Amino acid sequence: MTTFSIRREASLALSVYGLYLLVRALALRGNGRARARRNAERIVAVQKRLGIDVEPALQRAVLRFPRTVHGLNVGYATFNVTLTVGWLLLLYRRRDPAYHELRRACQGAYLAAQPVFLLFPTEPPRALEGFVDTMSEVSGFDLEHPILVRLYNPVAAMPSLHVAFAVLTGAAIAERTDSRVVKGAAYAYPALVSFIVAATGNHYVLDAVAGAALGLGARRVFTGGGN
Repeated sequence: MTTFSIRREASLALSVYGLYLLVRALALRGNGRARARRNAERIVAVQKRLGIDVEPALQRAVLRFPRTVHGLNVGYATFNVTLTVGWLLLLYRRRDPAYHELRRACQGAYLAAQPVFLLFPTEPPRALEGFVDTMSEVSGFDLEHPILVRLYNPVAAMPSLHVAFAVLTGAAIAERTDSRVVKGAAYAYPALVSFIVAATGNHYVLDAVAGAALGLGARRVFTGGGN
């Protein structure tokens, strides 16, 4: 029988987040930031060879519209995670069995990304020359603030968990609606998030691709989706 326990869910969430912070500490020790920068430069080099280094041009295009960029920054910082958490809370409140499948898929994707974060730490584009930190320069929000940076992993660009969660949440919402409009928006959601993370200088194209693959893999393993 499926059980709904706030204590159990909170313990799971704290355990997973604790592992994330441990990986963060290990990745940043010693010359971790320098290694992360080298890995970021490798990704940029690969993208140039593949002809998909579109982030600088995309940023130049959107920076002509500061208000739009500010909206993208808000979307990156809050909306993406809020939608995933909000949908999970709604399912939990309804005691919907689909809650456990989506929660396991999200946590599975989260955990699967940790070895990559540890072995291949990667600086986001905004940390490299030729890219713009839109959060700081447009919205005045410093993601590298000494207090804030202790709460997240600043060298975890690859893969993009934002995109992975968007894939999982979008598919979960699409499954539960009969509205063509909502279904279409839900399936388009991962593409929107991929645009946002690239335009704000927080992820590379390859990060988004890897994040989408991670989300699809977690969905297949934990929910049976994609069959």
